[in-house]
Amino acid sequence: MEEEKPEQGHYVKIKRFPFIIMIFALVFITAAVTTLTLAFGDEKAVEVGAPARSEFSKLYEAYDKIQSTYYEDVDQDTLVNGAINGMIDSLEDPYSDYMDEKEASQFHEEVSSSFQGIGAEVQEQDGYIVVVSPIKGSPAEKAGLKPNDMILSVDGKSIQGMSASEAVLLIRGEKGTKVTLEVRKAGTEKAQKMTIVRDDIPIETVYAEMQKNGIAHIQITSFSEHTAEELETALADMKKEGMKGIVLDLRQNPGGLLDQAIDMATLFVPEGKNILQIESAGKTQAYKAEGGEKIELPTAVLIDSGSASAAEIMAAALNESAGIPLIGEKSFGKGTVQSAEDFSDNSNLKLTTAKWLTPNGTWIHKKGIKPDAVVALPDYANLTYINPESKLQLESMSDEVKTAENMLSALGYDPGKADGYFDESTESAVKEFQKTAKLEETGILTGASTTKLMENLRLKLEENDTQLNRAIQSVEAKIK
Repeated sequence: MEEEKPEQGHYVKIKRFPFIIMIFALVFITAAVTTLTLAFGDEKAVEVGAPARSEFSKLYEAYDKIQSTYYEDVDQDTLVNGAINGMIDSLEDPYSDYMDEKEASQFHEEVSSSFQGIGAEVQEQDGYIVVVSPIKGSPAEKAGLKPNDMILSVDGKSIQGMSASEAVLLIRGEKGTKVTLEVRKAGTEKAQKMTIVRDDIPIETVYAEMQKNGIAHIQITSFSEHTAEELETALADMKKEGMKGIVLDLRQNPGGLLDQAIDMATLFVPEGKNILQIESAGKTQAYKAEGGEKIELPTAVLIDSGSASAAEIMAAALNESAGIPLIGEKSFGKGTVQSAEDFSDNSNLKLTTAKWLTPNGTWIHKKGIKPDAVVALPDYANLTYINPESKLQLESMSDEVKTAENMLSALGYDPGKADGYFDESTESAVKEFQKTAKLEETGILTGASTTKLMENLRLKLEENDTQLNRAIQSVEAKIK
């Protein structure tokens, strides 16, 4: 009797809605197959929903074997995440990454809000974590981290073999806390320790300042959610101040969101001309500049080895489609596009889905963009970091002493021969520097003295920015 009631009721509905016949037929057939299968004891044959995919059979077998025979309990999520990471690693693509919930959260922060850390874009390269670019004004920049510097450990923990997301979780931390990095500077073999105090890394990505003769120096530090809006605001502000020309500074810009680069390039590229081309699955799509008000003032763009991804897209678009000159040094060379998608548990898969080409169809990946005018910064711009916790004094001998001697010399003090030996001449130069800086004249370089020395060198570089000066000259020559 219990079975007859639902059967009679469904029968009435089936007559009125024939489509439901198929649904219940499927349900009854599935139930029958399941019953027969369980009766014969073959649980693996039960397939409700999508059919099994044969290519995953080995994966399932490995998972079952680990769960059933491994000598310790293994967390299910750990196994699944490890399997996904393994697939990503097999691609050998430093820009594709699987992020757990915590890693995905900090990834979203990078493009949408301020965060706390040291402010450096990094990537995994051949098993190592390499700096792409420090963010303007960040603790990383002030400490002297440069593109292509290799980070070997964080607070004594080796990060070799980690993904960029895993390394960033260790490097990030609350404002005011310290992190000690073991760094192998680009072009050197010897590692050194750098202790950096974490700080707020602001959301602001566009900085504008009026230079002489009405030339606006507009630095873009990354391409985040509101960078295009910030650029338009900066241009409007500079226009009010009598802007006659523009230097767009994309140095040390690690990139970011593609749509922002397209929107910003559209301000300079004539309507209908290519901004970039996207190549995926054998098909190529061109993205062209739309109409609207255009910036037609004399302009130059600054790039260097820290200009990557979206920064390169914008630089190439302005150069090839608007005839704007590029000045500085060869760019980083990242010619791929990533798409990021969250899973239901808030983890995230960032996957390379396409490669981008310049307006003329050039793929700059691992090659970079060569500027029209190659201009290097002064030699002292490449001097490495000195750890303020080191104590450099009379009769010390080390690479840090040699770096300090070169810094002192660049600032106009005479430490004698820069040979890495802290002699009386070096001590005298340190005392003279300390006197000028209104510090205790100990002749010992440590703590506040070391920090002030590096800060003064950075300020000198800003005053003697050979690349910016060359760009200003280029724009001045075109002002009517």
